[in-house]
Parts: sequence; structure tokens; C-alpha cells
Amino acid sequence: MYLATQARIQQAVREFARRQYSLDVNVVVSQPPRPEMGDLALPLAMELARKVRKPPRQIAEELAAALRPLEGVAKVELAGPGYVNVYLARASYAAGLEAGTQVQQPVAGAPGSDLTAEKIIVEHTNINPNKAAHIGHLRNAALGDTLVRVLRSRGHRVEVQNYIDNTGVQVADVVVGFIYIEKKAAEEVIQLVANPAVRFDYYCWDLYAGVSRFYAEDPQRLELRGRTLQEIEHSNSEAARVAEIVSMAIVRYHIATMARLNVEYDLLPRESEILHLKFWEHAFGLLKERGAIYLETEGKNQGCWVMRQTEQGTDKQSRDREGAVPQSGANKEENRAATERERSSEQPPAGGHGEEATEREAAADDTKVIVRSNGTVTYVGKDIAYQLWKFGLLGKDFGYRLVHTYPNGHKIWVSAVESETGKHPAFGQGQKVYNVIDARQSYLQNIVAMGLRALGYEDQAARSIHFSYEMVALSPRCCAEMGIELSPEDQKRPYIEVSGRKGLGVKADDLVDRLIQEALREVEARHAEQTPEFRQRIATQIAIGALRYFLLKYTCNAVIAFDFKEALNFEGETGPYVQYAVVRARNIFRKLEAEGGRFDPSAVTPAVLGRFLASTDGDPYWQLLYQASQLDAAAEQAIVTTEPAAVAKFAFQLAQSFNNFYHRFRILTEPDAERKTFWLWLVGVVERQLSATLDLLGIEVPEAM
Repeated sequence: MYLATQARIQQAVREFARRQYSLDVNVVVSQPPRPEMGDLALPLAMELARKVRKPPRQIAEELAAALRPLEGVAKVELAGPGYVNVYLARASYAAGLEAGTQVQQPVAGAPGSDLTAEKIIVEHTNINPNKAAHIGHLRNAALGDTLVRVLRSRGHRVEVQNYIDNTGVQVADVVVGFIYIEKKAAEEVIQLVANPAVRFDYYCWDLYAGVSRFYAEDPQRLELRGRTLQEIEHSNSEAARVAEIVSMAIVRYHIATMARLNVEYDLLPRESEILHLKFWEHAFGLLKERGAIYLETEGKNQGCWVMRQTEQGTDKQSRDREGAVPQSGANKEENRAATERERSSEQPPAGGHGEEATEREAAADDTKVIVRSNGTVTYVGKDIAYQLWKFGLLGKDFGYRLVHTYPNGHKIWVSAVESETGKHPAFGQGQKVYNVIDARQSYLQNIVAMGLRALGYEDQAARSIHFSYEMVALSPRCCAEMGIELSPEDQKRPYIEVSGRKGLGVKADDLVDRLIQEALREVEARHAEQTPEFRQRIATQIAIGALRYFLLKYTCNAVIAFDFKEALNFEGETGPYVQYAVVRARNIFRKLEAEGGRFDPSAVTPAVLGRFLASTDGDPYWQLLYQASQLDAAAEQAIVTTEPAAVAKFAFQLAQSFNNFYHRFRILTEPDAERKTFWLWLVGVVERQLSATLDLLGIEVPEAM
């Protein structure tokens, strides 16, 4: 509703500028700082004054005259040197808020309306399938899933992909652990997976940390990693069999873990198929043919195929987000950039003397290895091939097989060498791609975009969006509550970083279980008369709401220090606070019905709306209604800025405003029947908008709090 109204006014202003001054203008619309100054503010007159050499006040008067006859506009006033303030016709605006409306679909002229026919691919989560998910992975999943929900709410067609790096270092290390430390064959690993007494992803968590100690005891053992990597990539060896067993077992645990957070996927593309179906070989041939990569014949990268970085290939979004120093310990386990250094045969640059050596080293640092000297492909090389496939530019496709069906019937497919019998959805062929990957990998994402540009795909490179974010750490208090021992120095730090290799961190399922336990104590105190099933369901909804909101309320460039007490607080900017506002609104109608009352929305006619909204006494009602109507603007802002925090902030602010309204007006005891009916109607509008907002955040509304 809000964006549709704004778009209509913007169109009228553009027509005025063309008609009056033969100019095409970009119309900026803002909200005045105080409600009494109007609903929309237009600063265009100041901009036009410089171009047409007329006083801005005179232009503002002309613009105001053009806007006054516009449908839905109550009045237009001038302010300051040339601001035009628009007051909307409150009753007609309110009447336009149809019952059940959530987020308005894009309208002609509104942001995003030209993209509704396109297919958008969002890749998120991307946990290495070598052990249990940890808290750092949850931020990626929450951000990616919320982006998907917001895009779909605006009418976009979205495909959700979760890339599975099943041939990488982390999987190889677990394979090393099973084969060389535990001396297990593939059949024994299968038995371990099937053992109901063993939580396999937790078992691999400990094994992975043990492999790090195994290497530290004798650095020559790292040779086992390189050998295992080659066996996984190039043969049907025992190592390859164990890698397949481990990775798919862990993937199923990850699917279940993320389902607890209301996160679903459409496709799991696997790195193994990118290799076995020769996606990379095809992409490699294209890159060589276009001269995008070359074989290095000297220096630290001798024998490697490398790509030279250029400013043209730099991702502007990554530059914009360089305000925060990249930290360690978040998504795509243990920093894929660091992983590449571990996997590569590259050596640290030797020290040089003089200007010539400095320039040579600088040039070497300005390259990225795509294929190592031993013939194995780096992550970024495979990702270029994957990105080409996403856009339908590779000329090849995966096979597909069904891997999981959610309780709601939604299916997840996984890539395969050959498709199963039967039909599968059409995957790939996207027009825009969001890669939700942590901020430390901006450089590698830039290289992927460079690869597209080098192949002549400028448009696709521009539509390859790195949705970056910072890490999730733990507060010292959270560490203590989870039984993690800290040194006296660490106890004084603002946050504690996690490390999968060191085994330091909180498993995602342990975190969720602990949150549910904490919430359950509060629910049992408030609803002791309810059944255990009821209390458990409510506690779970509150816990998941608390966790998702905590992960979403911060801007993406902020490091999060997770804290149980802060997340579960029923007051302040938390998920439970917003949930409670919706429950409170719904309870008004429950209590009304219990008392034998009835709400008839048809009684709220335009005349009734005019009576309660048009006067000065109606300002509090109008401000709440107008705020509630702006969910579509918050959703659009989240897309344009790639900041889901915009939706979380909207949810909290609307919940605050509703709670203030609730405490100020005694709705159910109001003696004026018409006023009571209007208040109930307003509560219903806010409840629907808040519920819709929580749905965008992936948060359910409990029956009680």
C-alpha cells in the first residue's frame, strides 16, 4: 500500500517535470521528521532550481498545485526553502488496506517491478559436510532464508541452493581420520552412520578436531591430506567411498538442523558432480580460449594456471562493506581463503631486493591460482564453473535425484551424474544470483565475477551479488553457560571466536536445545495448567523466534556475540517481544469472543474511518496505521540494501508502537460501540502486518506467551 501510493506520487512529479520543464528527473520521497509536517516530503524543487534557474520556492508552489488534485491527496503544503509536504487522504488510504493484506506486490513504477518475471537464485548455508553445524553457520542460513522470503513476498521467483563442498579439505581431513587414525573401512563407516546410539555429525566433530592434533604432532602427515584429496577427486578409491558416505550422512543432519530454524532448500549442487560431469573442464577450456587465465612459468605460482586481478573485477559491494575488519570463525568452515592456502602447492613469496623484486612480488600477489601445479582445481575455479551453470551459460547440466521431502511436501533435490527416473524441476538458468558467503571471502567472490567478465559476460557479472556478512562469536557468559572453559583473560573479552579445527564452539543443535530449555522454564511458569505437548510447542516457537531475530537484527557488517539472556528477553529488541505483541493483539479478539462479543469489520465504513482518522484526535490512530502499512517498503529496503535487518527493525518498531497503543486505549471496555469497532479494526490491521513481518523473518507466532 505504501509503495503503491509513493509510486503514484512519484509518477505525478515526473510528469510535472516533463510537462513544465522538459526534464526527466529522479524523484526522491522521504518522510517528514514530525507527523504534523505531513506524510511524504519532496525536496525536488531545490534540485530543479539549479537546472532551470528559478527560485526553489516558486518551483515548489508549481509542484504543489500539480499534486493537489491527485486522488488520495488531502492537502499539499510548502516548508522551508522549497520542500513540498504531502498529506494523504487518511480515510481512503485506510480503506485501501484490504483485509488479509500482507506485503503488497510490486506495482508499475515501484522498485523491483521490472524483475518480477526473472528467476533469482539464492545460494546460502553452504556448510562443509564434515561435521555438525555450529552457531556461525546459523547466521548464514537465517540471512539467506530471510532474503528468500522477502524476495518471494515482493513477487520474485526464487530458487534456493545449498552448495555442498564434498571434495574439499574438510571432508578429506575426516576421511584421513577414519582411514589412517581409526583404521575404518567404508563398510565400518556405514555401520557407524546407521548406529542409532551414535550421533554421526557429533562424532565427526570430535574426529575433525582430532585430525588437526594428528597433523600437529607430525607435520609430514599433511601429505596424507593431499593424497586423500586427489583420491577423492579422481578415482573410485576407498577414500572416495568414505567421503561419499560421510558427506551425505552429514548433509542429512544439516538439513534436519536447519529445518528446526524453518529453513528449506530446493537444490543441493555438489562439488563432486562439477568435477565428474566435467563442468570445470568445460569452463577451463573457455577461460583458456579467451585468454582469461595463463600458465605461470616462474615464481611462487610456477606450474599453476592463474588469473590476474583487475580493478574492473572488483566487486563494488565488497568494497562498500570493507568498514569492518574480516574476522575468523564463521561460515564455510575455517575460511575458504585460508583453506585454499592449505590446499595449494604455492609457497610463501621469497624475500627480494630492489625495485624489480618488489614489482615482481606485487604482480604475483595480484593473481589468483585457478589450477594448482599438481593439477587439482581450487575452490574458486570450481566456483566459476558453478556460477556459469547458475546463469545457464555453461552448456551443461547436472543429473538430479530426490534426497529429502519435508513434512509440508516440499522436496529437496541433489545433483547427480545421472537423473533418476521421473520428472524433476528445472534448475539453474537464473537471471540474478545472490551468493550468501561471509565477508572474509570477498576477494574470492571478486575472482569469480572476474571470470565471468573475462568470458564476456558483463551483465551476469554485474548480477552476481556477494551477500556478505560478519562472523558470529559467543559472549563470555554464553561460553560459561555452555560449559566452555575460558582463561581469565578471555573472560574479560567482549566475545569469543569459535574454531571448528580446535573443537571450540557451540553445535547448532546444542544451542537450539539449550534455548528451548530456557524458554520452557518461562512457559511452564506461565502456563502450568497446559499439557506438556503444548508447553513444548510454545517453548520451541519462542526459542527459534529468539534465535532467528537475534541473528537478523544486526547489520551484516557487525560481528555478533551471541548471548542467551539477551536473545530470550521478553523486553527490548528481541524476537519474543515482537511475538508477544502479536499474541497480545490476538488475545484481544479471543477475549472479546469469550465475553460473547463480536467484531464486524463491515461496520468500519469509509465514513467511520473518516470520523476517527481525519481529525487531530485521530493522529495517534493514523500514525500507527501508516506505520503498519509500510511493511512493503521495509521489505524492498531489505532487498535493495541486502540488509534483512531492515525488516527486523520494522517488526520491533511496529511492535513498540502497538504496545504503546494497547496501554493507552482500553479497547474492550470502551463504551462507544463505533469507536470500539474502529479500534478492533486497527488492531486487526496491525496484527496482520506484524504476523506477515514475522513470517518474512522465518518466525512463527505462538498461541500463548
